[in-house]
Order: sequence, then C-alpha cells, then structure tokens
Amino acid sequence: MAALERSVVDPEAVDTLAAILRAQGFRVLGPTIRDGAIVNDEFTSVADLPVGWTDAQEGGTYRLQRRQDRACFGYALGPHSWTQFLRPARLRLWQARRLEGGFEVGQEPPEESPLAFIGVRSCELQAIGVQDRVLLEGTYSESDYAARRRGAFIVALNCSDPGGTCFCASMGTGPKVSGGHDLVLTEILEGEHRLLVEPGSERGAEVLRHLPRRPATPTDRRAAERVVAAAAARMGRTLDTTAIRDLLARNLEHPRWDEVAGRCLTCGNCTLVCPTCFCTTVEDATDLAGKGAERWRSWDSCFSVEYSYIHGGSIRPSVRSRYRQWLAHKFGTWHDQFGTSGCVGCGRCITWCPVAIDVTEELATIRATEGDAHAHH
Repeated sequence: MAALERSVVDPEAVDTLAAILRAQGFRVLGPTIRDGAIVNDEFTSVADLPVGWTDAQEGGTYRLQRRQDRACFGYALGPHSWTQFLRPARLRLWQARRLEGGFEVGQEPPEESPLAFIGVRSCELQAIGVQDRVLLEGTYSESDYAARRRGAFIVALNCSDPGGTCFCASMGTGPKVSGGHDLVLTEILEGEHRLLVEPGSERGAEVLRHLPRRPATPTDRRAAERVVAAAAARMGRTLDTTAIRDLLARNLEHPRWDEVAGRCLTCGNCTLVCPTCFCTTVEDATDLAGKGAERWRSWDSCFSVEYSYIHGGSIRPSVRSRYRQWLAHKFGTWHDQFGTSGCVGCGRCITWCPVAIDVTEELATIRATEGDAHAHH
C-alpha cells in the first residue's frame, strides 16, 4: 500500500467510488438530507451529499444551516448512527407455519448484499468497534450482526466540523480516524476543493487504484493535518474522564441523581440515537387463525419501566434508578464488562434530549460535588 499511501481526488470522485462499490455488489449508504436532518441512506451520487450544509447542534436543538462554501462533508452528525444498518431497529428472527401433524420453522435469510458506508466519523468507527466487542467477541456471537458486519466496506472521514455537543477529543475517539477502515477521506477547502484519500486495507488500496487521482504533495498533507487539528481544538464539550468508573461507583447515592430525575422524561431518545446502545426485546406474534407464528426482535431502552420487568414487577421503577443505570453503565461498569467505555463522545444524547440533559455536565457536577454529597449523607 506504500505506493498508494496518500492521493488527492476531486469531490466528484465520490461518484466514481460509489459506482465501483456498487459494481462489486455492495449496497452503498451515505449521508443525505431528509426531513430537515442529515441522515444515512441509500447513496447514488454526489448529488445526494449535503453539499453546502452544516448542522448547528446544542443541548436539545438541531438545525440545518447554509455554509458559505461547497463542502460535501461539512457537518458533524445526524440523528442516525450506522447501527440502523448493522442492527436494524426491527428484525424478524423466524417464522413458523402449522402443517398436518406439526410445524415448519423457517429461519430468516441473512442480508444479501454486503454493506458499504461512506463518510464514517472516527467516533462512529469506534462505536462500531464497541458493538463488535459486545456482539461478536463474547461467548455468544450474534449471527445477524455478524452477517451484516462481515465484509462491510468502510469509507471513513477525518472530521472537520465537530458539533456544539461533540466531545470525542475528551474520549480519545476522534476527530482523526485511527483504524478499522478501508479508505479514509479528509476534505480540504483551503485552496482548491479536494479530498485527501488514504487506504486502510488492501481492498481499500485496490479501490483507490481505480479512482482518478494524483499523488498528495507535502502541501496537501499539511492542509489535511490542519483540518484535523482545527477540529480537535473546536469541540463543543469537554469531559474529564480520569478514573470515571470509580467516581461513579463511589457516588451511586449522590443527590444529583434526584435532580436529573426531576428533568428526565424517560423518553429513551438518548438510547435510540446512541451508536453503542444495543438493548433489544423479543416479541412473538401469531395470526388469528393460529396457522402462523413469528418472532421479532426490536430495539428497546433501559429507560422504559418494562425493560427491567421480571415476575412480580420492575427492578427500576423510578426515573432516578433508570437514568443512573444508563449513565453508570455507559461510563462505568461497561469497562468491567467489555474493557472499554460505552461512550464515544458523539454528543447525540445531548442534542436529541428534549430537555437538554447533558452527560458532560452531569458527570462534571458529580465530580465537583463529590465531597459535599458525602458530607450531606
């Protein structure tokens, strides 16, 4: 891959890239504008990209705004993570039909086409890595996730425009892509509008060979480094992660949990937009004639009372206990279970919370008032 280490292509080369991937049998997905947001969807051409748009994000608010340039990737993150394709919100696991003297059970066929993602940020790549650890590397591997994940082609993107709620730099998960990709793009607006492309795998290098390109000059490389450095310096939020697992373990009775419970609506928005949340529920359904049955898996949330229901009632009936479970697991006990944080600093849970609860603020407050809380007890 050394000879192809870094190349420069025109923004229009994204069209060629998508066409090459489609010709290789991939279902190509990328960013586009729909319903006033930048979402990931079927990707056909550069015309689908949110060219000249950015997203202004703050606690509880997301708005698209016009940019002063023609940037193709000049936004932070929309509400959709790539989880929706790797682990769909609703999935039929099997169906059965009644026959004479028994049942015939049919397993669902796996996803036909391998997936190709265009424009994957570093925080999202890290989130996919977290889900890989949870769903593939434990004692039991999830077959549907494995089938979708296997062979996925990832065109990553070094982030240039972090949002007002982003804190990947604090979590060590961005803005620069560090691995897990086939190709990585850096969009350069300084001088001519161009993309610096680097391969991250042999098949990425193979695709790059078919793109109209020129070798990257030292000027191109320095401009790309400036893009990433500027993004790292422009994070909307920061978080002190020092010994955060132990901090939470010591403060399970902190009065701040009551304060946040007074604001939390337990709507589950934070878990639905989170790129690492993986909770699901399973439902069985039969038709009225009793001739067919189906089993479906769908996303669930630890914010719903039913989620912790066992015979006799729910383990976490209070808002306080459910919010605490989510935050203490994500930043604390996730380390014990999976050897990593469950947060990648994408900030979506802050942006899409209707009452603008901010995880960085909650954690900082617990850290700042720890001594007072213990004195209070």
